[in-house]
Amino acid sequence: MDRRERGRRGSAARDEGPPDPPDPGPRAVLPALCVTQITGWGIVYYAFPVLLSRITADTGWSAGTVTAAFSAALLVSAAAGIPVGRVLDRRGPRAVMTGGSVLAVLALLTVAAAPGPVVFLAGWTAAGVAMAATFYHPAFAAVTRWWGPDRVRALTVVTLAGGLASTVFAPLTAGLAEHLSWRATYAVLAAILAVVTVPTHALALRAPWPPAPTPAPDPGGRPGAKTPRTARSRPFLLLAAALTLSGFAMYAVVIGLVPLLTERGADTTTAAWALGLGGAGQTLGRTLYATLARRTGPTVRTALLMAAGGVTTAALALVPGPVAVLVLLAVLAGVVRGNLTLLQATAVSDRWGTADYGRLSALLTAPATVAAALAPWAGAALAGGPLGGYDGLFVALAACSAAAVLLALASGRRPPPGAPPTDGPRAVRGH
Repeated sequence: MDRRERGRRGSAARDEGPPDPPDPGPRAVLPALCVTQITGWGIVYYAFPVLLSRITADTGWSAGTVTAAFSAALLVSAAAGIPVGRVLDRRGPRAVMTGGSVLAVLALLTVAAAPGPVVFLAGWTAAGVAMAATFYHPAFAAVTRWWGPDRVRALTVVTLAGGLASTVFAPLTAGLAEHLSWRATYAVLAAILAVVTVPTHALALRAPWPPAPTPAPDPGGRPGAKTPRTARSRPFLLLAAALTLSGFAMYAVVIGLVPLLTERGADTTTAAWALGLGGAGQTLGRTLYATLARRTGPTVRTALLMAAGGVTTAALALVPGPVAVLVLLAVLAGVVRGNLTLLQATAVSDRWGTADYGRLSALLTAPATVAAALAPWAGAALAGGPLGGYDGLFVALAACSAAAVLLALASGRRPPPGAPPTDGPRAVRGH
């Protein structure tokens, strides 16, 4: 194309207004991931609390034994996420997510047929590996690589869909359990999971996997950082600690909200509505994250959101009522949680680019996943013991969030002079 031709095209473009932004990712991927995240989370994760009481009543196993198996799945998910992330970086999400979907179906069928606690635990252990291969982590890795600088918008869409999982599958699971045993209910849900997620992942994730971008400079300023060097750096370790403390506080608040409100005089139905409205606030919060990302850098954004989580937790601990005010605070806490999910999804790419995103993200969030698995048990134990109730627990959780803010601020670092730009925070702010 010669200079005059370029000039004519440029003039025509100016006359017609700004061009439409390019489609940054394969068209089928985003709707497919939305459907599979709703289905996967809804069946593998949210069906369990609905069926818990029926499982214990039918089997005679203690609630502690049954819940421990589910917590084991979350712990396995944290550990399995690291090798899964390595495969994602090299080969993309199709084989990982399709195989994970098949494993999830087999795991739930094992849970449904378990004759005793040992096989039940084995089924949930397999489910933990499936979670690592099908939940947010691989979906975020796919979106981050395929959508590049426009990833915040795409991540927001996926997490908005994922937020509907409990809305769709908790009532469906309860409805099935009214007419079927818990074992038959899990079998039906496993069939739905197989029909929806296996072919969708196999067919929709076939687009070519883009080559990994050049890694950002390492903390010493040398370009082409390797994952181990980044993962051992001070900023990375401090950020991982901040996310772990914040995640522990966040999940303990979710589990402790209903007992806290009932201690304040709310009936169980009202407390359950407050929890549900907090989920609606979570969805609202995710719609606001892109605006926040455009206006703030990653360190400031991280500290602000963790501080907001601490403020809402402290308010729930210290405000005695009325119940309507406590419900409003629960909604605000949900708004913060929604933003924190996306904060975790973009933490690596905002600071170190998208090279090695899958493994770095798994390493960064693994401690937070472990904290999330332990939070229900630890929160109940602390509230019933040394902290003397849920008021004291929420004060302690607010302190955890405050410590997370300090760690997040300490993790911030200026890029070394002359470092080449990455597709991190500046690119994110442009969309």
